Amino acid sequence: MTTPTFQQITLTGEDTTTFLQSQLTCDVSKLSLSYQPTAIANLKGRIELGIWIKKQDEKQYDIVISSDCLPSLQAHLKKYGAFSKFTSSEPVSVYPCVLETADTAEPTFSHADDKCDTQDWMARSIATGNYWITAETQGQFQPQELRLHQRGGVDYDKGCYLGQEVIARIYFKAAPKAYLHRVAGQGEVPAAGTSIDKIQVVNAVANSDGGFEALVVARPEHLADSELSLLELPLKLQADVAREK
Repeated sequence: MTTPTFQQITLTGEDTTTFLQSQLTCDVSKLSLSYQPTAIANLKGRIELGIWIKKQDEKQYDIVISSDCLPSLQAHLKKYGAFSKFTSSEPVSVYPCVLETADTAEPTFSHADDKCDTQDWMARSIATGNYWITAETQGQFQPQELRLHQRGGVDYDKGCYLGQEVIARIYFKAAPKAYLHRVAGQGEVPAAGTSIDKIQVVNAVANSDGGFEALVVARPEHLADSELSLLELPLKLQADVAREK
């Protein structure tokens, strides 16, 4: 089991909002000071870069990404942002932590490593459907398969962005047959990106029973035929992934 690490870059400049609106699956105008999970898709409508983003002001945005995907993000910004007026800061390390409040325990990030408990963050992330994309899972999953639209990370009314035509077509004319579930299993913790009898592993972490919990993308019938136990996700992620008619 690989322990994830994360980096943050800050984009600043006159064209930052316009540029990000043309790249991200979410609506940039709705961002706030809280980290929002979202994605940069490829032309096939699959998540190439899974990120978290928050808005500091009208021209400044912080972006968090898995460390092993950072070079891909930097290359993407250089390629698609060549004619846009913004600058990207040097990356800094941020640390996964769980924010405890009166009624929730939310996985987030901190600049202070003394607040970091990566195992706690991984367990809480899996419990809440807070998947993280790594180099092993780049380009594997469509946003709807990961229920990203149910977490505010996809906006179907915002207009064009990379992969938008494919993503919108699936949403308005079809529905994924395989989609995100939380499961428990026995044995070694499976690696991200691997397959267990047609069940694709997104993320996994060891549990106290000597087995593992995982976020997987699978057809319900394949899960029913497996030895994995289905666990609950938060209520908002228990809804049908298909568009409401």
